[in-house]
Amino acid sequence: MAKLTKKQKEAHAKIDKNKLYSVEEASALVKEITNTKFDASIDLAVRLGVDPRKANQMVRGVVTLPHGTGKDVKVLALVTPDKEAEAKEAGADFVGLDEYLDKIKGGWTDVDVIITMPSVMGKLGPLGRVLGPRGLMPNPKTGTVTMDIAKAVSDVKAGKIDFKVDKTGIVHAAIGKASFTADKIADNATELLETLQKLKPSAAKGVYMKSVYMSSTMSPSVQLDPKVG
Repeated sequence: MAKLTKKQKEAHAKIDKNKLYSVEEASALVKEITNTKFDASIDLAVRLGVDPRKANQMVRGVVTLPHGTGKDVKVLALVTPDKEAEAKEAGADFVGLDEYLDKIKGGWTDVDVIITMPSVMGKLGPLGRVLGPRGLMPNPKTGTVTMDIAKAVSDVKAGKIDFKVDKTGIVHAAIGKASFTADKIADNATELLETLQKLKPSAAKGVYMKSVYMSSTMSPSVQLDPKVG
């Protein structure tokens, strides 16, 4: 195991491992123990009492974080020519169709979100092996397959994120940056936790939110009281 640096030791010393922190306390503490030279991402990891292998216990959704993610999200709009101007005006970074499909076939995936139209989805099917593992395949459930391209682009740019429980039952999501105030981090975290609570599958039995941890890119994690959601 790698030795902890002096700063890492100091960070660990500030965390009470036996305490369940409130969202507000955790937000302030994670901000305090983050000492990176870059603007670290703040992340939540929520372990849910669900079996993701069962379709009726899959938890997936979208949330618009009140203060955005702090990240400049690169958006590709795969649209027909009549929708190109709409996508560009809404702030999409890349707009087009066939030329970008060819680039993706060649291995290009330098975007964070792809937004498209129902009529174009057939062309994306063969690219599933490239886009699927990277979480880039558009999906009507997350609002990335739509005729309202302008709204979809604007929402993503404003801080709308989609999340999905992984095969181990954990939802991972970036909810802000270390440069955010503690209040903004807490607001974003609360929004995500409340959204997850609303998405509790009726088939899920027992404790739904088993544990919630907040951390930054390089910090140790802080355990939250799961009842905050």
